[in-house]
Amino acid sequence: MDTEINIKLMEIFSDDIIKRLTCNSNELYITINPSKILEVSNYINSEMGYPLVLMFANDETGLGENFAIYYVFADRERGLFLTIKTLIDPAKMTFKSITGEVHAAARYEREIKDLFGLTPVGHPNPKRLVFHGNWPDEAFPMRKSFDLKHKPDLARETINFAKVLSEGVYEIPVGPVHAGIIEPGHFRFSVAGEPIINLEAQLYFVHKGIEKMCEGQSIEKCLYVSERISGDESFTNSVAYCQAIEKIAKIKIPERAEFTRVIFAELERLTNHLGDLGGICTDVAYGFAAYQFRMMKGWAYLIADELCGMRFLRSVNKPGGVKKDFIAGKELKLIEDLKRIRTEFKDTVEIIKSNTLFIDRVENTGILSKKIATDLNAVGPAARGSGICYDVRKSFSNAAYRQLEFKIPKHNNGDVNCRINVKIEECYQAIDLILQAIEIMPKGSVIEPIHRVEPYQFAFGITESPRGENIHWVMTGENNTLFRYKIRTPSFCNWPALCHAVKGNIVPDFPLINKSFNLSYAGNDL
Repeated sequence: MDTEINIKLMEIFSDDIIKRLTCNSNELYITINPSKILEVSNYINSEMGYPLVLMFANDETGLGENFAIYYVFADRERGLFLTIKTLIDPAKMTFKSITGEVHAAARYEREIKDLFGLTPVGHPNPKRLVFHGNWPDEAFPMRKSFDLKHKPDLARETINFAKVLSEGVYEIPVGPVHAGIIEPGHFRFSVAGEPIINLEAQLYFVHKGIEKMCEGQSIEKCLYVSERISGDESFTNSVAYCQAIEKIAKIKIPERAEFTRVIFAELERLTNHLGDLGGICTDVAYGFAAYQFRMMKGWAYLIADELCGMRFLRSVNKPGGVKKDFIAGKELKLIEDLKRIRTEFKDTVEIIKSNTLFIDRVENTGILSKKIATDLNAVGPAARGSGICYDVRKSFSNAAYRQLEFKIPKHNNGDVNCRINVKIEECYQAIDLILQAIEIMPKGSVIEPIHRVEPYQFAFGITESPRGENIHWVMTGENNTLFRYKIRTPSFCNWPALCHAVKGNIVPDFPLINKSFNLSYAGNDL
């Protein structure tokens, strides 16, 4: 990895590369001259074809450096991470924006500005992202100097939204409180008649400060937190966290534990997709199909309860594997229950696909073009429905997934119907993958204990959650604690994609389009 990438980069930027570090078999870190970040990023993104999958800042003032920014690009064909690191001039506390060339950087740069007080010079719209009008300007909670127990005095500033100024254009504000049990989010529609011209989403009403809260905490406590980032992605979040710790500890978990994780991850995917399909049917008033999918989701929850006593699949993972052998002795019942779901699922899918009224509602509704999906690094079923054939389970596969057979669903129209079809195909695949895993998983241990990790080491964990690519970056501290924990769930990438997908549609179709993405507020509002 180091040789191939260096050949490409060194030809043009050799004078600007300060340091190189290869670690964890698939991670390359290159520190460069910050004045060249725009040129380097654009070259990696456009010429090398590596998308920007994560960007974050780190306060390294206590490590003999200053504030640093990490730009993480992925070679998805070979499962490699290329991270470009730049250091901030303490006299300026600014960095050059790359958003104009690498559009996926837009929200990351705004997040860094809010949390660290580092200003992205040249950003086209540096509006606050994480904090709203009540957070004081000079309080930056992700700096090490910020006291977690300190409660700053609240400010009173107006939140400004984009204005579409034209005759006949008016605004429809929706939320942040909704007529349901979902978490808060404000949506500002600009419409002319019925068609939507623009949608701006204001999120982070339930920002919890998770990344700050984990600083200095034990590895065990942060595992507990990782399972509670987003309730319906508890398992895949904790797997990503455990992967990072395991790479830092340089241990390989037992093969039976790998297969056990596959079984639980696919069960989580199946449960989520069944819920999504039921929600879509509800939003088009297709009651029968909605009840069918909800019934099957209930059956999937019963499987989870039978396996681990927790329908949200918490308290299963542990750095080094899983806490116990959850599958042993339950194989036959698990196979029987999954085949029952598959039979009912097949019949229900055939019914909805033969209903022309249903198909009319979902075809050509909420189209997300492949170009926009690529520019924004949309992930998961949202991306696969727009023609992007990428899945973490193939590109960054672990030992168990490499032994299992499945294909990546791909549809090209980018509408609600395509996202439905991706999720339908993934439900079948989830069942088949679990059945395959049960058949070939070996006997043996399910845990390789981790007693101590070296301080100031770092690694990525990556999983394919039900919503898509899910990345966690961990940097350890002293005495088995965390120095920095950066979380990027798929919802962070896909919220801007949703705002593009609704354009040109009518307002009553927004709930349907929204449900076809089914993004997490909690997973975004960290």
